[in-house]
Amino acid sequence: MENQRISEELCQLFNGRSLEEKQHEAMMLLTVTEDLWPHIAMVSVGEILALDRTHLRLALWPGTTTTANILRTGKATLVVFFAGKAHYVRLSLKRLPELPGARHKRERFAASVVSAREDVAKYAEIRSGVTIDLKDPDAVLTRWSETLEELAK
Repeated sequence: MENQRISEELCQLFNGRSLEEKQHEAMMLLTVTEDLWPHIAMVSVGEILALDRTHLRLALWPGTTTTANILRTGKATLVVFFAGKAHYVRLSLKRLPELPGARHKRERFAASVVSAREDVAKYAEIRSGVTIDLKDPDAVLTRWSETLEELAK
């Protein structure tokens, strides 16, 4: 079923809190290149902040293919495997102004949910999606917290 709101589960995943408990979750952000090929990037809970169920913010590395694609098209699809479901979220994105004095240089985007769909298989349980182990959890979790604080501004 499609709607224009992310699930409450995703909203809680992207609420910017309890990052230590969520540090292993990763998701895919899909964009389209200039030559119309799909481009997939990995993103983390330290780069996405849900303001509510229809508005997100993203902090992406400058100079990447993903960032360039979003600047050009204003569109992306977020794919998340979480809570036993596959979540597909189409986003319309607008660049936010540079944040003076930002601790971590990022391209910041305001995202509106265009459509959100949850997918479950009747014949199988989705047990996991992309999971990661941080090489330096303390440093990364600090950076994520600071990045999400700046996204909220």
